[in-house]
Amino acid sequence: MILNQENIDILRSKLVPKQSNFIGNKDVIPLSEKELEVISPIDGKVFSTIAASCTEDVDHAVTLARKTFNSGVWADMPPKERKIILLKWADLIESNALRIAVLGVRDNGTEINMAIKGEPKTAADVIRFYAEAIDKINGEITPTSHEVLSLIQKEPVGVVGVILPWNFPLMVGTWKIAPALAAGNSVVLKPSEEASLSLIEVAKLAADAGMPSGVLNVITGEGHIVGQALATHMEVDVIAFTGSGSIGRKLLEYSAHSNMKRVYLELGGKSPNIVFADAPDLDRAARDTAQSIFRNSGQVCVSASRLMIEEPIYEDFLNAVAQHASSLVVGDPLNLKNTTGSMANINQLEKTINAVVKAKEQGARLVTGGRRLHRESGGYYHEPTIFADVKSEMDISQQEIFGPVLAARSFKSEEQVYNIANETIYGLSSVIWTSNMSRAHRSIKAIRSGTVQVNCYSGADITSPLGGHKQSGSGHDRSLHAFNKYINLKSAWINIGS
Repeated sequence: MILNQENIDILRSKLVPKQSNFIGNKDVIPLSEKELEVISPIDGKVFSTIAASCTEDVDHAVTLARKTFNSGVWADMPPKERKIILLKWADLIESNALRIAVLGVRDNGTEINMAIKGEPKTAADVIRFYAEAIDKINGEITPTSHEVLSLIQKEPVGVVGVILPWNFPLMVGTWKIAPALAAGNSVVLKPSEEASLSLIEVAKLAADAGMPSGVLNVITGEGHIVGQALATHMEVDVIAFTGSGSIGRKLLEYSAHSNMKRVYLELGGKSPNIVFADAPDLDRAARDTAQSIFRNSGQVCVSASRLMIEEPIYEDFLNAVAQHASSLVVGDPLNLKNTTGSMANINQLEKTINAVVKAKEQGARLVTGGRRLHRESGGYYHEPTIFADVKSEMDISQQEIFGPVLAARSFKSEEQVYNIANETIYGLSSVIWTSNMSRAHRSIKAIRSGTVQVNCYSGADITSPLGGHKQSGSGHDRSLHAFNKYINLKSAWINIGS
């Protein structure tokens, strides 16, 4: 279906029936028979429901996933046959991209152009990447005595539990699900209760593509019930999670209190964006700075939410960023005239509003924005907001807001700015703008973050790993390195001597 306003409006008008869990390639009503309302952030209205699952529902899904894994129907399937199914799944997602994207936008408020590219189309590309890699991940023979054959084999871990956030659920989801499935594991997926609909739909397409029953299961509900039950289950071998640091800590505790399952975490960020006066293209740097924090209302884990500008260009660059911010049109994310959608939920909007109030109280200078928008619509919209003259001790400089709020300050020297960049508990991503390649290399080494982007923002693709340093997480999504989370290494030491 072509991306135009008429087709978007047709898809927007469709009723979304109440959703059940998807377990064993079929809809399964939760044992509790309870539901959670799905509220659209576009207008604050209920437009569907999802299953409010209980602990017993999780046990049902995990038990089936384990039985399926042990049967070998997927784990022992020849890699080229798994590849065929995964590639067909990717094709189905791509052919239904607009329908899936509109459904997701109604659920979490991402602007439609960003949503269709970042969600179903990225999901299809990610699945293809890992599908094509299946038969290229080789074991090893180690150099030993001629009387010994030493083999290193790579085997799937078993049952993988995936717990996802509400921002970009398909993109983040396939970063974890695709390599886990490609490696031969069974998966039990717990989406955010704020964004479950597109993931349920995509799982059904996997069944249509021929994925065996019990390989990919989706169970919805509240995190403190479903997420905890999944993370404490004795038959789950790995938990892969993207979300807040507070939940990440709980998952580590659950692992310790259960079977010591491996836990991989992609957590928060407070990413520095450092602009030196010799940046090769200051206008592009200003535009990318505004895009990085405002395009999805700041709801991106790698948003460059801390801006550090070298003193000689401080006010001029700040004004340029403000001008680019003012050109963004915030509104209904399913209206192609708008460039920025809504906050994902009322809690996130209120958190942003409170952060703005606190920043003013602590003495930050408001450059632009700072208000809730379109209150009359019932939706959750907020202006792109820039604060200047931010100090290290201010909350806005240390705490992840996950909203459209940029904290800016000046710096005098490399040593000073590296210290500022590293002063938070986070280390997910960072951005450097400079024409001096020696300085760029010094910056890459000096800044403690999993990703350092030089003279660009968000330039990395599926071939490049994403992972955090410090309290931004452990393990990596994307790239071939992602397979490491979902495979076990097995050493075979074989005596072949006489």
